[in-house]
Amino acid sequence: MRTVDQYSYRVAWSEEDREYVGTCAEFPALSWLDASPEKALAGIRKLVAGCFKDMRKAGEPVPEALSTRTFSGKFIVRVPPQLHRHLASEAAESGVSLNRLVAHKLSK
Repeated sequence: MRTVDQYSYRVAWSEEDREYVGTCAEFPALSWLDASPEKALAGIRKLVAGCFKDMRKAGEPVPEALSTRTFSGKFIVRVPPQLHRHLASEAAESGVSLNRLVAHKLSK
């Protein structure tokens, strides 16, 4: 069963607001501002818990936690033809597949 503890929370300083902002990746429309990072985290967790509860009560689907999702390891990226040519040449010169070259570059 999904719980709010499985969601991805982040706390960062907001120079614009001059406070810490707590966010949740699975609920991108929500945020919580507070003077301390601990209170910002507690605030966003409480806000998410309330939304989670309301969505369940209304029979709405709640977001799946990133931590529990299954990923295929495949995604498509469109690039300009010139970049595609450049990467294909680089891969050939390195003796690796284009996929391996790009995966290596992305992992850096």
